[in-house]
Amino acid sequence: MTEEMVSIKTKGDLTIFFDFVPMNAGQIKGCDVRFQLYTVPGQVKYNSTRKLVLKGVDGIVFVADSLKIRHEKNLISLKNLADNLKAYGLNIMKMPVVMQWNKRDLAKQGLPLMSIEEMEHAYNRQLKAPSYEGSAVTGMGVNDTLKACLIHTLRSLRREAGWG
Repeated sequence: MTEEMVSIKTKGDLTIFFDFVPMNAGQIKGCDVRFQLYTVPGQVKYNSTRKLVLKGVDGIVFVADSLKIRHEKNLISLKNLADNLKAYGLNIMKMPVVMQWNKRDLAKQGLPLMSIEEMEHAYNRQLKAPSYEGSAVTGMGVNDTLKACLIHTLRSLRREAGWG
């Protein structure tokens, strides 16, 4: 069952802190399962917020901007994510991570986008995480990305708990 999303926004509709969506998923092996989904800003200037939200994280969706002009910022953000996880003793290579290539709808407007192959090579070559094309504006790929993250996270938690 989905509950209401809590969102804190700034001028220009940028999310400065996070969006939060709590969901109850019932029970697995007698344990209550509750998903807490947070979105954090991609800008490195919000690093302290990003780091705080990662405390206790079990799974991650990394959303990369498909615009070619955002390539360098995507790289910086991905490295920052790995560094922040490391500060909590976590290794991004061992985390359930799903990649989403956002703003794919902008190709119809003639804007210069990185190809999927370029994005896979630039951001996912080492992680080899599942990846999905997406558009936050149209909703394309959002549910598929979320579903993949939940599945990979549950599998990881099940392994950690020794549930097979």
